[in-house]
Amino acid sequence: MIRGEKYLISRTHLLLDVIITALVFIFAYHLKKYYLPEPIRGLAVEPNYYIILLMAIIIWYISFRLFRNYESFHQMGLYDVSLNIAKSATISMVILICILYLLKSAEGVSRIFFTTFYILDLFTLIISNCIIHYLVSRNYKILYHLKNILIIGSRERASDAIRSLTQSKFSGYNIIGCLEIDENFVEKEVYHGIKTIGTMDDFFKILQDNAIDEVIFAAPTNLIKDFEQQIVFAEKIGITVRIIPDWQAYKTIRNPKIARVSLEDFFGLHTLTLSTSPIYKRGIFRKNIFDIIFSAILLSFLFPIFILIAIAIKLTSKGPVLFKQVRSGLNGREFTFYKFRTMVTNAEGLRDTLERDNEMDSPVFKITNDPRVTLIGKFLRKTSLDELPQLFNILKGEMSFVGPRPPIPAEVKKYEIWQMRRLSMKPGLTCLWQVNGRNKINFNDWMTLDLKYIDNWSLWLDLKIFLKTFYVVLKGGGQ
Repeated sequence: MIRGEKYLISRTHLLLDVIITALVFIFAYHLKKYYLPEPIRGLAVEPNYYIILLMAIIIWYISFRLFRNYESFHQMGLYDVSLNIAKSATISMVILICILYLLKSAEGVSRIFFTTFYILDLFTLIISNCIIHYLVSRNYKILYHLKNILIIGSRERASDAIRSLTQSKFSGYNIIGCLEIDENFVEKEVYHGIKTIGTMDDFFKILQDNAIDEVIFAAPTNLIKDFEQQIVFAEKIGITVRIIPDWQAYKTIRNPKIARVSLEDFFGLHTLTLSTSPIYKRGIFRKNIFDIIFSAILLSFLFPIFILIAIAIKLTSKGPVLFKQVRSGLNGREFTFYKFRTMVTNAEGLRDTLERDNEMDSPVFKITNDPRVTLIGKFLRKTSLDELPQLFNILKGEMSFVGPRPPIPAEVKKYEIWQMRRLSMKPGLTCLWQVNGRNKINFNDWMTLDLKYIDNWSLWLDLKIFLKTFYVVLKGGGQ
């Protein structure tokens, strides 16, 4: 498992523990003030418990970050997990009490409240972390975004690479197979069920037709025919390449046109890594956390609007409320894409009759006054309300708020090689194309904008696109 994904999960886990502590504090406060037996019920007005709550949140956050090893959480036993929590929570409580004494506020604080809070906090954190530990252990590869990896070679170095990845169930990688230089080694088992699935002649086709996230070159690169072209091809379509280095590899990749080169420790293997997308940056994982939290909040608040739109669609046309379609996501992964239905139910069947009116010089089909669009559909498109169900795609981790729009798999098959790199980043609800003219931009410029977004990605760029999208929506700029 890569360090960035550990960072994402560990920070999310840390925030969850702090939120649990804050909720337990509030519960203990109300329990002491209103629900304990009469002789010990009640709390004094001073000190201000809201300020103490704020102090507790800050102290618990710092203490848990310093004294709890979240990145190795999944490898701990339940005893170690519980002991780790007990140590961190106790240190936090001692620090809080010491600060209150220094501020001369400790005398007014209820000892019963603090005891209740401490015991409930320990109990709740231990139970919740044991549940999380159980779920993570059973579903680790799903939770940690399993990546598909192709290995080049089937001899000793390839076996070492496979062994390094498979010895830990927490690697977060799925090895789909190996490619060999020699066709006589095809179908040979390399290590524990991992086989050679073809030769290097199949390299380009396998990368184009499958959702491959990374390629490891384990074979000596001086023995691989057209090695440089293979590196350039992977670079163009946005697939990360790792090379168990030799001098020939260094000479080949010393000046890549797009990718960034780094030397990494990859599960004990020192590899040269070429990456063309920012998917391993820490900011990307903050972006993923934001996507999950903000989409959940929006879905909660927008639920009444979902109901009203669903009723309007049902009353004005026959058919389902939601339009579902298979789209291509990160590195070609297919997923079910949701929108509110804005067209008649047989819209896909009518597309062939309208093909001559297509306004896009590309595989994409767009016409301004599409006769298949319903009356309510025109309003939903104009206001972009038809896109709201994609919040479910964002919550599921299939999409992001900002990123290249997800294409139809049939369109991807018509892409030129350089255009495929737009799939190297998670698709989004909005993108540069959305806020820079949409259908007024030709297809190649659209693809260029997506690659510009990937190459210059930052959280600040996401925020600017997000704010511009609101402006476009308020103008009624939807199509």
